[in-house]
Amino acid sequence: MPQPTKRKTQYTRSLNNYARYSGMAFEMFFIIAAGAFGGVKLDEWLHTKPILTLVCSLLGVAIAFYVVIKDTLRTNHHPDHGEKNTD
Repeated sequence: MPQPTKRKTQYTRSLNNYARYSGMAFEMFFIIAAGAFGGVKLDEWLHTKPILTLVCSLLGVAIAFYVVIKDTLRTNHHPDHGEKNTD
């Protein structure tokens, strides 16, 4: 089987990184949006306008950051990911 060229390997790694970080961005967006939506619905139900919307939105931001940091650390420690020096 022919060995992939260094340029092709770098291109593939770039695409993999792009896909991974794009996925993380969408994941963050949906977590924060779910928190905000849940806060709005709780405020409507309990008649506590903007308090729970703010709390749930901030909670969504905190959870989103936690998930992204956890995924980033796990990915960087995984032996199949990260930068490999082939020189």
